[in-house]
Amino acid sequence: MINSIHFILTYMCNSECDHCFVFGSPTAKGTFTPTQLISVFSEIDKIDTIESVYFEGGEPFLFFPLMLEGIKLAKDRGLLVGIVTNAYWATSEDTAELYLKPLAKIGIDDLSLSDDTFHVEDNDFKPVNNAIKASKKLGIPTDIISIEEPKVIRSTNANLIKGKPVVGGDVMFRGRAVDLLLSGLPKTYWKKFDDCPYEDLKNPERVHIDSYGCVHLCQGLLKGNMWQTPLSQLIYDYDSDKHPIASLILKGGPTELTKASGFKHSRFYVDACHLCYECRKSLLGKFPEYLGPTNVYGIDNPGLNTGK
Repeated sequence: MINSIHFILTYMCNSECDHCFVFGSPTAKGTFTPTQLISVFSEIDKIDTIESVYFEGGEPFLFFPLMLEGIKLAKDRGLLVGIVTNAYWATSEDTAELYLKPLAKIGIDDLSLSDDTFHVEDNDFKPVNNAIKASKKLGIPTDIISIEEPKVIRSTNANLIKGKPVVGGDVMFRGRAVDLLLSGLPKTYWKKFDDCPYEDLKNPERVHIDSYGCVHLCQGLLKGNMWQTPLSQLIYDYDSDKHPIASLILKGGPTELTKASGFKHSRFYVDACHLCYECRKSLLGKFPEYLGPTNVYGIDNPGLNTGK
């Protein structure tokens, strides 16, 4: 059962990283309003298994007052609170402390900081270091998220052709990574991707939600829309066997989804996410309740496949 709600507080970001799942950028639309936040927490009150919430993006610090209000709403309910940020705001240790003092006062439980070559262009200046120092001073628990760039390795996986070069690293090939990071990488025959290696679509423990109302099982794969069906109802009524997309992935991974949908696929893909993402993108118009919003698929038309 769901125990954590992750707010995509905004799709807007000060950066435009090559690996971004959700195509975050300085021009991206889709930010919660205060009224929407209150509405979501009213639904969270009806879900007795929720233990924590996270505020993510995009970059949630771009809308600091809104994020702060969301944290207060969560803490008023006794929930654990985490934030995921690239720490762009930590231009000095003093500035980082200025941002973090209100969070320390409220008592957030985790500050996850991105620190890798996708997020930091100048190794001589790493704002994350200022954020870490300020967090330690204020007693805020911190974690580092470091995404390893894709690289070619030799296969030791029996499910793949023995000795075949495969892709290593932490990048999952969905979102902008499909557009920008595929070049030169080895690929695997599409029928080999017969399960989902990352998400528990049968019994998910967390969902991501955005201001369009999309309730994500995985970025772009939805339980439904919480502005059309209350979040609590979506959570309690979820049956993976009746979900037109998740049921197929559970049966036989992206390969089964591809077969059942009639997607005109290529023979080879970099990883399971790559095949799944491309197949789902081809189905956007057929399953508007379960696939979206379109901006997560690199289509600049957030009015399609979204709620209000």
